[in-house]
Amino acid sequence: MQETRKERFNRLATSRTNEIIDRIRILGNCSNKSTYEYSEAEISKIFRAIDNELRETKKKFTSTKTKFTL
Repeated sequence: MQETRKERFNRLATSRTNEIIDRIRILGNCSNKSTYEYSEAEISKIFRAIDNELRETKKKFTSTKTKFTL
């Protein structure tokens, strides 16, 4: 039986979301100050980049096409 579009979405979205969550947890390992040295500016830059990408990706799921009218 062929996988439906819904089933494919559920399979891929679940897998990709779990991968992202795992990678964020791994990034959290860099917070260990006994192993790493970093500035607040660097941390802000990292999370600003993550926040921006998350916002852009969310727009893809929620954006509605606007139509031009005069």
